[in-house]
Amino acid sequence: MKVTSKLRYARISPQKTRLIIDMIRGSEVLQAMKLVQFLPQKGAKIVSKVLDSAVANAENNFGLDIDDLKVSNAYVDEAPTFKRFRARARGRGTRILKRNSHITIEISDE
Repeated sequence: MKVTSKLRYARISPQKTRLIIDMIRGSEVLQAMKLVQFLPQKGAKIVSKVLDSAVANAENNFGLDIDDLKVSNAYVDEAPTFKRFRARARGRGTRILKRNSHITIEISDE
């Protein structure tokens, strides 16, 4: 059975988050949780919360055993970008793009 957990509008760029997601995709859930726990990046903490949520959904809603679970699919999509301006020389302004992410983790017992 496949169980999904999503975090929408995470305030981190998708490029940074994909580095973490690529490490855990296809691995067992317990191994992925241990790996993400000790990574120093900001994205690791965010991905850890989404992974914990997926595991909690599997245990409480479907009664699945955590030892049998595997990260079957994980991906990061781009969310709407915040656009800001910074003052520059000679009265000009430059655009600053603050990127956001939609993080999806799917685990299964197959």
